[in-house]
Amino acid sequence: MPKHRDHNDGLVRLSKVMSELGLCSRREADEWIEKGWVLVDGEVIDTLGTRIRPTQNVEILPAARSAQSQLVTILLHKPVGYVSGQAEDGYEPAVTLINPGNHWNEDRTGIRFAPGHLRTLAPAGRLDIDSTGLLVLTQDGRIAKQLIGGHSEVDKEYLVRVRLGEHTVDVDQQLPAEKLALLRHGLELDGVPLKTAQVSWQNGEQLRFVLREGKKRQIRRMCELVGLDVVGLKRIRMGRVTLGDLPAGQWRYLGPNEMF
Repeated sequence: MPKHRDHNDGLVRLSKVMSELGLCSRREADEWIEKGWVLVDGEVIDTLGTRIRPTQNVEILPAARSAQSQLVTILLHKPVGYVSGQAEDGYEPAVTLINPGNHWNEDRTGIRFAPGHLRTLAPAGRLDIDSTGLLVLTQDGRIAKQLIGGHSEVDKEYLVRVRLGEHTVDVDQQLPAEKLALLRHGLELDGVPLKTAQVSWQNGEQLRFVLREGKKRQIRRMCELVGLDVVGLKRIRMGRVTLGDLPAGQWRYLGPNEMF
């Protein structure tokens, strides 16, 4: 018996169809279905788990759009010592920094902090505990999918301070050109070839990486494979959104005119 009936009878869960259409996340889809905000071929569908043909017409009532427009996305400059997601090994999650005291006073969005903004707020991507820089936390499933979905085309830019053995300055003079070329293309992690990366020297001790994927501790592991040790790692951009002047430990809202 097939594992998924989807391929068998041509029917797919409504929530999956909604997610694949980019309307919302699957969790949001289930909420909207329960509230009677979803129409299929003009009829309200309010039963979770309902399966439809992918070609059927799916419509969303204005109430769902209104609820979605009130979802917030937050940009945090994560310091060292905080984990991106759930608390682990006694380290606090980055979301604990999202409070009025740490709200950047140069936030130009005009959005006022409300405790409801913390509900279902989750990191879209991760930064290791010893890494700093731009961490995105969002209530919006569409943004999460855009940043970390399997088909994400959003590139991420990092500044990476490195050393080579005892060499901590002018490392660019010590690393053979073929090793730099390997960082760009030709390495694999866990038996899987990595996508092509943009890697260049920012200065003698710092590399600039632009990646389109985010395996666990990817940059550190890539550097190890060519003999480099990472001394510091900072994410400065995700898509079209940059860290800018946001101070470490502070956060701001993503503005309505900003897109990844």
